[in-house]
Amino acid sequence: MNESLQTALTRLRLSGLAASLDVRLQEAAGHHLGHSEFLELLLQDELLVRNERLIARRVKAAGFRELKALDEFDFAFNPSIKRKVIFDLATGRFIREPRDVLLIGPPGTGKSHIAQALGYQAIKNGSVVLYRSIFDVVRDFLHDEAMSQQDKIMERYLRADLLIIDDMGMKQLPKRSGEYLFEIIMRRYQVRSTMMTSNRPLEDWGKLIGDVPAATAILDRFLHNAEVIAITGKSYRLRNRAAVEGKASVAEGKASVAEGKASAADGEQSKQRGRRSTAGDEGLSPPEDTDARKPLSSDRGAQPATL
Repeated sequence: MNESLQTALTRLRLSGLAASLDVRLQEAAGHHLGHSEFLELLLQDELLVRNERLIARRVKAAGFRELKALDEFDFAFNPSIKRKVIFDLATGRFIREPRDVLLIGPPGTGKSHIAQALGYQAIKNGSVVLYRSIFDVVRDFLHDEAMSQQDKIMERYLRADLLIIDDMGMKQLPKRSGEYLFEIIMRRYQVRSTMMTSNRPLEDWGKLIGDVPAATAILDRFLHNAEVIAITGKSYRLRNRAAVEGKASVAEGKASVAEGKASAADGEQSKQRGRRSTAGDEGLSPPEDTDARKPLSSDRGAQPATL
């Protein structure tokens, strides 16, 4: 590529085209491509690079806690989660309609993973996504420094095609939290899609928010046209701990068996030593009378024998 062409592509911000131009020139020469075919390939390269950059920017702006994908999720661990339902949501149809989604169940059952994976897929499908935990929502609106920027913050919450509010129910929220949450849900109602996760039953939301009327109003709008996915089962995060504890129990059991065998062997050896000791005592002669073995000494008064 000559310098003037490189300069022109740079000024036009066609970096994707510039990166693949040399390869495409060789391909065009080798396969005798026409001008339109060659140009189409170059434009596809540029569009691909731009789309990848757009996805990267939107992923960063979404603020995911972790970047998750659906193919990383273990559906076999908690069979209550229906794969078909989740992959239907991944098509993004609920965002286009728009409808809301509630994932509800015990901690550790995969709600946050699924929510973030659906958000990531929505970005790849062309949607703008904002991910916030309920704690982030509270900080965004109740922080002293944010008081003068509430309109700007609210605009960010309303602009997203899909708003994900995670971890509802982890703890009781500060006062006035219900007011802001209600405004978010009310203004997005039937306009943009909202997804929430919760580990507490819906009847507890009044206590969590500290405002029963606000909680009732929130649920009334949010659940009106929502897909509710109830998840049951064990905590996925504790699966390794259970396996380790199981292995430790097996190891302890084997150690106990080994100790029992060792104790039995020691007992058997003691018995054998006892038998050998008894057998040796039976074969010994009684102690000799040392006085009987001494030669009889002549009495002082005896006379020598005469021939």
